[in-house]
Amino acid sequence: MRVAITTACTILFLVAAFPLSAAPVKELWSVWAQNDPGSTATIDHAAWDAFLKKYVQDDPNDPLDLNRVDYAGVTDSDRQTLATYIGTLAATTVTSLNRGEQQAYWINLYNALTVQVILDHMPVETIQDIDISPGLFSSGPWGKKLVTIEGEPVSLDDIEHRILRPIWNDPRIHYAVNCASVGCPDLIARGYTATDMDATLTTNAIAYVNSPRGVTINDGEITVSKIYDWFDEDFGGSEKGVIAHLLEYATGERKAALEKADGIDDYAYDWSLNGVE
Repeated sequence: MRVAITTACTILFLVAAFPLSAAPVKELWSVWAQNDPGSTATIDHAAWDAFLKKYVQDDPNDPLDLNRVDYAGVTDSDRQTLATYIGTLAATTVTSLNRGEQQAYWINLYNALTVQVILDHMPVETIQDIDISPGLFSSGPWGKKLVTIEGEPVSLDDIEHRILRPIWNDPRIHYAVNCASVGCPDLIARGYTATDMDATLTTNAIAYVNSPRGVTINDGEITVSKIYDWFDEDFGGSEKGVIAHLLEYATGERKAALEKADGIDDYAYDWSLNGVE
């Protein structure tokens, strides 16, 4: 009994020392590195695009400058449309697509699966409460295998950390995948496409960095999103690297403060659901 208690205490200490919010490592799942540069095939994301246009709301008066999702307003018919869209993506031979189409495919699939997870567990105050991931101390839905593609069960963590991040090595990926939280970069009101991906990712980066969710300046102190801490390796691996990244997109007061900054004063993140209030 004493051994069991000691072991349990040790586990609890480790959990406290290494919080569950720490980001998964970036590690390529090699099967998804395959692509066909000569492919001209395209994926139809019209159903997802229409869903987003209907349920994503951009309130210009929102002090957080946040796109909110009307989860409660989604009809049974549109839930089925979303499920059908995800099923169509799952049935696609993604490895036969070119890189541009693959990037749009994975980002749209990630966001659609996240919305579906929220809808399947409503009402919920935060995605962290949807504890369907395997493992005793797992939190949230990110580790759960949600869909099977080309015979491979795939999770949200797989898409973000084993496919998108290692294949594209572009920090702007973090401004595209949405975790249904107030602190996250926006779920934009349209689907991603290969044709305007670069411009869209840059637009997203500018919007987030210049929102209070990305960077806040208060009496000269700089608070930035916890995203830049969790994924610091994607943003230069240091506070100086993060600041250099932010300066690419910051404007006005934020840019002026960052230009003078020696470091970052604090990190913050709001896990509240990005639903319509």
